[in-house]
Amino acid sequence: MKYKGSGAGAPTKQRPVSCNGAGGTVLRRRRRFFTNDDLWGYLFIAVALVFFVMFTIYPLFSALKTSLENYKPFGSDFVGLENYATTFQNELFWKSMKNTLVYTAVVVPVSLLLSFAVAIMFMPFGKKLQSVFKAMYYLPAVASGIALSVVWLWIYDASPTGLFNQLLTVFHLPTQNWLGSSKTSMLSLIIMALLSGQGQNIIIYTAALLGIDNTYFEAAELDGASFMQKVRFIVFPLVKPTTLFLLVTGVIGSFQVFMNAYMMTGGGPDNNTTMIGLLIFNNAFKYNKYGLACAQAVILTIIIAAISFFQFKVAGSDVEY
Repeated sequence: MKYKGSGAGAPTKQRPVSCNGAGGTVLRRRRRFFTNDDLWGYLFIAVALVFFVMFTIYPLFSALKTSLENYKPFGSDFVGLENYATTFQNELFWKSMKNTLVYTAVVVPVSLLLSFAVAIMFMPFGKKLQSVFKAMYYLPAVASGIALSVVWLWIYDASPTGLFNQLLTVFHLPTQNWLGSSKTSMLSLIIMALLSGQGQNIIIYTAALLGIDNTYFEAAELDGASFMQKVRFIVFPLVKPTTLFLLVTGVIGSFQVFMNAYMMTGGGPDNNTTMIGLLIFNNAFKYNKYGLACAQAVILTIIIAAISFFQFKVAGSDVEY
């Protein structure tokens, strides 16, 4: 016998049931794809999401589009990969990449080593004294980059009244043209970065060291471990996630360095301190080659992403968070 329509005799379609308790059954309800909790969550992050799209996602795609054009304020011409070809054939681009690599290879590891050493030296002090030292080291990060550059310009003054030249005079050494000589210009930028930019790393390392359980050190002391053995076998392995984080962010920041070279040397002498960030800035705002600058910015983004991936792949394989 067949039933037609939806009358009283037609069988009704039931939802799947699931057991709940001893012999009891309840109807299983499907979760809605977009719930009220999801709505409130998106509302809370809406402002940050809008800013992220406006100032990160859109500029990224806009730069990618402009890199394929000969940009003009009114009516750009599509040139394909010509800007990329020009970039790879430009000797100044490769020189700026070399300068950036040298700067990064020296500044990043030495910065991590100095920050780690200073953070360890903080540990025997009380909390109040630690706070004083952390504030002193972090103070340069609060100051304006332009203000710091002005101070360092006075320190590197080529005249005998410059601070570094006065120190050389005390030891009966010849004075140097720190920023005007191709032999010392890059060294000057490296020293400036090492002596004025460690506050954030020190604070992060100090927080990581304070999170280590004292029982590790007590057990090491019972075994007769020396100070260096504690650092090597306890401290360093336990702060490896922090080191990896500071390494990745440090490399990214060094590849994007701009203020130091722009304010201190302008890229000279003979482009020996021209970093890739300064080259992109000059092409865009000095020579009005926006397409070429965007192509170089895209290449820089790919290089930074590749290096960061390599760091996580190699140094992050045995890191536990």
